Amino acid sequence: MQFERLTEESIAALTPYFSAQTTRMSTYSGAYQFMWNRDLFSPDYAIVGRCLVFKGERGGQIYFFYPVSLTGDVGEELDAIAEIEKYCRAHYYKLHFLNVPEDRLCTLCRRYTSGMHVENVRTWDDYLYNAGDFKTFAGKKFSGQRNHVNKFYRAYPAAVFKKFEPGDEEKILAFLDEFQRTQFFKQDEVATREMDMVKKLVPNFTRFNQRCGYMEIDGKIVSVAAGEVCGDTLMEHVEKALREYEGVYPATAQAFARMFAVDGVNYINREDDAGDLGLRKSKLQYNPCAMVRKYSLEVDKPLKRVETPPTLRTERLRIAKIGERDKETYHALASDVERNRWWGYDYREDWEGEGTPDADYFLHIVRRDFRLRNEMALGIFLDNALIGEAVLHNFSYTGDAEVGARLLAAYEGHGYAREALRALSDYALSVLAVERVQAKCYKENARSRAMLEGAGMRFCGEDETFYYFYRTAAM
Repeated sequence: MQFERLTEESIAALTPYFSAQTTRMSTYSGAYQFMWNRDLFSPDYAIVGRCLVFKGERGGQIYFFYPVSLTGDVGEELDAIAEIEKYCRAHYYKLHFLNVPEDRLCTLCRRYTSGMHVENVRTWDDYLYNAGDFKTFAGKKFSGQRNHVNKFYRAYPAAVFKKFEPGDEEKILAFLDEFQRTQFFKQDEVATREMDMVKKLVPNFTRFNQRCGYMEIDGKIVSVAAGEVCGDTLMEHVEKALREYEGVYPATAQAFARMFAVDGVNYINREDDAGDLGLRKSKLQYNPCAMVRKYSLEVDKPLKRVETPPTLRTERLRIAKIGERDKETYHALASDVERNRWWGYDYREDWEGEGTPDADYFLHIVRRDFRLRNEMALGIFLDNALIGEAVLHNFSYTGDAEVGARLLAAYEGHGYAREALRALSDYALSVLAVERVQAKCYKENARSRAMLEGAGMRFCGEDETFYYFYRTAAM
């Protein structure tokens, strides 16, 4: 996947994805991305097939939004998810999805076998309303709103709700300045930022395909509302009004719905309440038909349940943690550049110092990788002497893992690598319950191929560089 930085220009270019999305989440809309996601979470985006994928970072954690398909096709979304999994596997990222729609949650839960953490926080949820209810405010449950609207129009018979036209930006910004000056008393950072971003959104109404209208009384703007149509839902991003005009808020909400909730728009999303109890009360009083829930799903790494490296025993070997007393021997194994060209990794790719790193460096790498649960490197011991290394790494998120083994030159040719690899594969398939163990070797390395086949692995393919092998519990 090729990610690009999300900018004002790219938000505008992504409008077809926002307009077509069927999640009914405000998150997947142009104005939301502009006002909240672009600066707060520094996201990148990629187009995978016909899906839009967002990648962001917060608190040092990489996360991905659930993919949005142009057609709402679940198969296309799963194809995009598979590409995200490959991307995370290659970069050793933990797989973490945000904004998972409720109707997609079970699909993801069935997909991942290594465990996961699923979370929904009440303050994330959007409030969803029937558009028809807002157009009429009919029935007993809307009597309060209906009475306020009637009272407003009796008090202000000249009030008219007008559709935004290019050229109206300055007077809308002037209204927002008055709103902020006369009744904006919130001091918290989120509310202040929201007000700033609303002002920045105004010049971009047309660019981001926003629907906007304003209530005017005798030439004076007393309220503004703006949003965009995404699928069958009108996402309302902005609603500001001067409270001195009693009833102006429900009158604006109704006029906005009547003007823009048309042509197949059945719902209005009035976004979340951000944990503000006053805002929550107001949103609940409008009688939502549903809450649009947004789930976070974080997939566990298979090694998460391994607290300490295990000790495995075969007929001749012990496969166990590499300790302090083994670090000099391990240094000889890990720093042998010529032999390790068959290992597929050269320590000099990451080493930033001069010369060869000391023994503590290589031992630190082993411990760090296990602490992060990225891989598990175990020593291969013969009569308590370290003779090589067996590694379990490159875990997928759907049940695959890769194994490898290397020996000091003096111990090759005796079947030790084959024996150790078989034991580590057994451990992965049984204790970690991975579905498939994989391995590869350079095509020129005939000895390595023989070792893999001797360990019970089956040839499954090749490319220009490698032969590939696998093993399952049934083999």
